[in-house]
Amino acid sequence: MSRRQRYPDNWKEIAFAVKEEAGWRCHKCGWQCIKPGDDTSGLTKSERTARTLVVHHANRMPEDNRRSNLIPLCTACHLSYHYLGQSNVSPGQLSLFEVS
Repeated sequence: MSRRQRYPDNWKEIAFAVKEEAGWRCHKCGWQCIKPGDDTSGLTKSERTARTLVVHHANRMPEDNRRSNLIPLCTACHLSYHYLGQSNVSPGQLSLFEVS
């Protein structure tokens, strides 16, 4: 089974709801991330990537989408979770342009 198939068909909606509930702020560092509709024309591609909010599965199981398992994180904090071994994905497999 591929990594993508481990996520439910409605993953985008689930992730969006988690981000909305968090006010588009990173749970770990509190950084305000980009919200849909925000004007990002003054940001570089790198800045837009850094300010992207993603949803991390605390137990490293993408099939487990209970709200208590989902953590909104900015890109930097999400990468740090993976680098610290708190993930089922190795750092070399991560993309800064994650689907979420």
